[in-house]
Amino acid sequence: MRIGIVCPYSFDVPGGVQFHVRDLAEHLIAAGHEISVMAPADEGALVPEYLVSSGKAMPVRYNGSVARLTFGPRTAGRVSRWLETGRFDVIHIHEPIAPSVSILALMAAQGPITATFHTSFVRSRAMQAAYPLVRTSLEKIHGRIAVSEAARQTLITHVGGDAVVIPNGVYVDRFATAAPEPAWQGRPGAPSVAFLGRIDEPRKGLPVLLAALPGVLARIPGLRVYVAGYGDVDAAIERTDPGLRQAVSYLGSVSDDAKARLLASVDAYVAPHTGGESFGIVLVEAMSAGTAVLASDLAAFMRVLDDGRAGATFRNEDPADLSRQLTALLTDDPRRRQVARAGQVAARRYDWSTVAEAILTVYETVVEAEAAGQAYALQGSGGWAAPGSRPLTRLLRRRDRDPATDGDPAAYHPRRVGPQPTVYLED
Repeated sequence: MRIGIVCPYSFDVPGGVQFHVRDLAEHLIAAGHEISVMAPADEGALVPEYLVSSGKAMPVRYNGSVARLTFGPRTAGRVSRWLETGRFDVIHIHEPIAPSVSILALMAAQGPITATFHTSFVRSRAMQAAYPLVRTSLEKIHGRIAVSEAARQTLITHVGGDAVVIPNGVYVDRFATAAPEPAWQGRPGAPSVAFLGRIDEPRKGLPVLLAALPGVLARIPGLRVYVAGYGDVDAAIERTDPGLRQAVSYLGSVSDDAKARLLASVDAYVAPHTGGESFGIVLVEAMSAGTAVLASDLAAFMRVLDDGRAGATFRNEDPADLSRQLTALLTDDPRRRQVARAGQVAARRYDWSTVAEAILTVYETVVEAEAAGQAYALQGSGGWAAPGSRPLTRLLRRRDRDPATDGDPAAYHPRRVGPQPTVYLED
């Protein structure tokens, strides 16, 4: 298949959506498909050959962080040329109502369209502002994917309609076989833990972890904490309490290989994120590496961790509870090993070999739906299935056009067409 993929966020800046698009594109290329990705990228940035730049990105506050997006007439022209020359069998737009190249692609695209919704939040002014601009264009989407139940609920609340849940993917074996780095490994009485995330974004939770450390260091004075992520390292060091600087090492932004080695080296990975997370890809990476995970009890994280069976949790935004739980995990070797083993088993269901197959099933479905000129539902068992999931007996499809409801979000509703399909959504 010739597949065009649209990523709203700057491809030369690390981020979960960017990594998802990159890994999906490269998996599909390896499987023999022709892939072109359109995304923002600065001039001269090192980007893959399959990427077509939509222009230089500008920082915009979105979903509790600063996203690098591109928009405007020049970007719209690039999108139109990309679509015209690509002649894609299917177009896959990520975050189709983010104020970015994704909106422009959705408005300009024709033919089979799949959209993935990544975002999870309680309320979004940006999404509410963008919705009237793309309300009609949303009707062109043949297949909707949400990366988690949290993202699905955000879609239902802010846009209307429904989606099949297909999670983010991970190359599990890359982390499972990563060689530990001796400098990052813990020693008896001196364990090591890792934090990964943008260090200057409060919602990633670094301030919560730093606030919890004095209590942990009182019990485990040899503890080492390795902080890796995009951001101003000098400013982060300056913000760190002088009494903690001996225990905390800031590594800055790290390569994929270094990230895998770091996760394979430490005794525990801590995810103190405070909100705005729809999945938790780094949790799965740490689980794949065989490292025990301790995460805040966000709903999205609890699902990845099987409600605490595949990882330990603490109360969100509670440094005291994080301190207690991290101390308990690091001082109980049998429990930590058991948590790590359970995490490794759970991570396997997120391998790209499984996730990409589910996405391809959606592609095939929307192509057939477009060719048939009618609603069409997934057949068989190609959809995503997670522990505790329930079958969704139809994909979301637009009802027959009716002038009274045309352009109305209520015109989207679940509909069964043809034989009974089996698509899975998490409960």
